[in-house]
Amino acid sequence: MRSDSGGPIKPWAERREPARMRKSCWAVIGACISACCALVLLPMATGAAAQTSIEEARPADAKAGSEAYQTFYLKSVSQQSDSNDVQTALRNALPRTRVYFVSFQNALVVRGSAEDLVVAQKIIADLDRPRKLYRLAYSITEMDGGKHTGTQHLSLVVVSGSRAILKQGNRVPLVTGGAEASASAPSTQVQYIDVGQSIEASLDGAPEGLRLHTKVEQSSVADEKSGVGAQDPVIRQTMLDVYAAVEQGKPLVLGSFDVPGGTLRREVEVIAEAVH
Repeated sequence: MRSDSGGPIKPWAERREPARMRKSCWAVIGACISACCALVLLPMATGAAAQTSIEEARPADAKAGSEAYQTFYLKSVSQQSDSNDVQTALRNALPRTRVYFVSFQNALVVRGSAEDLVVAQKIIADLDRPRKLYRLAYSITEMDGGKHTGTQHLSLVVVSGSRAILKQGNRVPLVTGGAEASASAPSTQVQYIDVGQSIEASLDGAPEGLRLHTKVEQSSVADEKSGVGAQDPVIRQTMLDVYAAVEQGKPLVLGSFDVPGGTLRREVEVIAEAVH
């Protein structure tokens, strides 16, 4: 058979093949588009799932509204420098917490999670302890020409981390200048200086290894007069300034010195003992 155009007429099966091929091509294109969309959306879904897992895995103390506060009253810490040290220790050990010091109550206010408050309480309990007391017994031995002539014993109690001063002697007046006054009533200015024995000591460190800084000073009024003024005295002074490591219960010779104006020599010894 021939068509109206004069050509042969193709069978029906042959005319349906191009339509089938077109449908197959569109099906393949659709499958490719679906696969590409799946590849694009898979990482986003995975990231969202991971983010959800991270949010769920966060501890309760990191979430808003789970913080609390607690006030700790310091019993043994009384100096401002010591309270500052406690605050620094808390902030370094617990960086997520907020620490405030209330000076008139001698208290620390700590805000943070329940776990951080428990750790803060333990840290404060370890640091808020009474300082140890030590008795420093000084022996000043006097020798004249190598012969023992006498020993002077002095003692003072010092708190670990602080300073103690002992003075024994007289106060000598010293004219330092004149003040304006009328001709009928002249006036002078007078100051007083300490003359005699003076001991200053500070102690810190652990009981097994104490560090001592001590200053032993002796002064006296000389017989001769000053060339500046007839009323001005001449003060003889000897001072021993020592840093030393001290072991409890064991005597330590800090040093010795000659007394000006004579043949006397003095040796200074100290013993540190804990006061219970």
